[in-house]
Amino acid sequence: MNTKADLLKELRIDRGAAPPPRRRRWLPYAIGAAVLALLAALLLPRLGAAPEVRTAVAAAIEPGGASASVLDASGYVVARRTATVSAKITGRVLEVMIEEGQRVEEGEVLATLDPVDADAQRALAASQLAAARSQLAGVRARLEQATAEASRLQALVGRQLVSRSQYDQAVAQRDALRAELETAQRNAQVAQDQLAISDIGVDNTVVRAPFAGIVTAKAAQPGEIVSPLSAGGGFTRTGIGTIVDMDSLEVEVDVGEAYIGRVTPKMPVEATLNAYPDWKIPAEVIAIIPAADRGKATVRVRIALKVRDPRIVPDMGARVSFLQPPSTAGADAPAGVRLPANAVVQREDAQVAFVVEDGRVAQRPVETGADLAGDLQVLSGVAAGETVVLDPPPTLADGARVRVAAAADDAGRAP
Repeated sequence: MNTKADLLKELRIDRGAAPPPRRRRWLPYAIGAAVLALLAALLLPRLGAAPEVRTAVAAAIEPGGASASVLDASGYVVARRTATVSAKITGRVLEVMIEEGQRVEEGEVLATLDPVDADAQRALAASQLAAARSQLAGVRARLEQATAEASRLQALVGRQLVSRSQYDQAVAQRDALRAELETAQRNAQVAQDQLAISDIGVDNTVVRAPFAGIVTAKAAQPGEIVSPLSAGGGFTRTGIGTIVDMDSLEVEVDVGEAYIGRVTPKMPVEATLNAYPDWKIPAEVIAIIPAADRGKATVRVRIALKVRDPRIVPDMGARVSFLQPPSTAGADAPAGVRLPANAVVQREDAQVAFVVEDGRVAQRPVETGADLAGDLQVLSGVAAGETVVLDPPPTLADGARVRVAAAADDAGRAP
């Protein structure tokens, strides 16, 4: 009995005793999750999909063939010889013989004005000249008669057959007619000059091209009034059209004051039109305008284009690269390869490029040289013909696997 009682006492719960410690069953699961996360962080990048990159091929540069760009600028194509052609007089347009895009030669008729007034003025001048010449002929005839009369009286007065006063009167009349003849001759000359001026007035009704060029604007139509002076209202034109000499096209750029020291006259330049970005146009510096723009802190530079092409038109946007002369670049200097500027990045205070080899990239330190109009001259680290990554992402590491984009860029442009 005692034994059963003791057993029952052992099964009794003591409410005053401290509870036994609980086991932390969640701790193993937390440790396992942390280990799995660490393994995922280390293994997933290697097991995941390779990033897609754009590539380019390094192009070789022949020794002495690279002309380094010392400065880039932008500007516009301008014409040094352009004119808005107008009539010298105010008149009504009778006929316009030009259209936009038409080529005209020097002296070619562009338009004609109504010549009614000019023709009437010329007819009046011609009549005045005829009247002056008729008067001149009458004075000349009377002078001949007076001269003969004075000669006869001179012979008679010597023999005392006529009085001295009659002879003096004949001489005075002769001299008066001589003066009148001189006046008539001058009046005839004035009338002739007036006729010549009237001819100029008639010629002013014809508008001619001052030089050979292309018509870029047609400003007047038949029936309109044109005037060389500024119009007082909206119904009077000030010009017939605009002509541009396409042989006088050049590029004007504004260079910052801080860099104008790099530009010299006759300096070689490579120009690129915004409309044709792949067309490199050889050019050279004509002059540096000796005046600065205080508002923009720039100096204007004139650049001559060495190519004449109908694709070059006024007011086109252009980008120019001022090139270092090849003679000063050093023909014996190491040439290296030409890479796009976005293929070289900075990693840990060093310039590197990523070369693609068998689907993986190799990080190589490179030594850069001159700036080649948007590209870079790489002297070491990359060989000609090797494929490099363009715009490598910051997470790209040495030995990483990559996928080359289907439309890879080609950096093998001619130096």
